[in-house]
Amino acid sequence: MQHQEDVLIEKARRGDIESFELLIEAYQKKAFNIAYRILGNLEDANDVTQEALVKVYRSIHNFKGNSSFSTWLYSIVNNVCIDFIRKNKKAKLLYIDGQQEQGAYTKELPDEMNTPECLFEKNEVKRMVHDAINQLNYEQRTIIVLRDIQGFSYQQIAEMLEISVGTVKSRINRGRNHLKLLISEGMKVTS
Repeated sequence: MQHQEDVLIEKARRGDIESFELLIEAYQKKAFNIAYRILGNLEDANDVTQEALVKVYRSIHNFKGNSSFSTWLYSIVNNVCIDFIRKNKKAKLLYIDGQQEQGAYTKELPDEMNTPECLFEKNEVKRMVHDAINQLNYEQRTIIVLRDIQGFSYQQIAEMLEISVGTVKSRINRGRNHLKLLISEGMKVTS
């Protein structure tokens, strides 16, 4: 599989569009999902993903292979998200977990009971968690999304964000602690 990816990368470097399309096919949905989780808006995530993929295509000759191609691609998605947020600081972030549109993936709770009360309670918990994530600063929100929602390893996150693994771990710890605090405060308000 890695050999096939290396061949596609080399062909894409020489301008072969079909090879590039085959190369990114496996990563496109996850790239969109990262942008969606960070930005919280389907249209913005779609625009950012497309912009990131264009940047990947234009700069594939800069890919050195020091990290995996996917890590490099996802770091570009993250950087384009940062640029987008800087340009649109007024935009309010909103996470919508209940909709599955245009390739968006959701992290759902296991459905052990389908009673209306249980479904309502699960939706409230999801809403509360997403509201709390929405209140985190960009740095904490990004690290929580990449680790806890997307499941990237510490090393992959370090490569994507161009920081040390130790910094990743400390940011995750701070982000999780802040998230717990926000959730517990949200629970006090609703009870």
